[in-house]
Amino acid sequence: MLRRIKLVYQTQKTDTRSERLRVDPPPKYIRNALNTEVLVRLKDGSEFVGKLVDYDSVMNLILEDSKEVDRDGNPRINLGKVMIRGSQIIFVRVAPQP
Repeated sequence: MLRRIKLVYQTQKTDTRSERLRVDPPPKYIRNALNTEVLVRLKDGSEFVGKLVDYDSVMNLILEDSKEVDRDGNPRINLGKVMIRGSQIIFVRVAPQP
């Protein structure tokens, strides 16, 4: 399981001084979506539905009881526990309850 990563600070050199840049944590709605059913769409067009159990500062997600679904929301493959790389995510939304 991923551990939540504390805020990271980077140093950027500008002319004669250094400034500290703050790396923002994932949006507030990702925090609020923990332990709920979410739909995740990836850059390749695939979609996954599962219970969001953890995330990190670059928005890598861990889903439990996940399944790949088609555009209509019909399940294609049951996957179980998966980790989705944050750089491949287009959007995350809370899945509607039936």
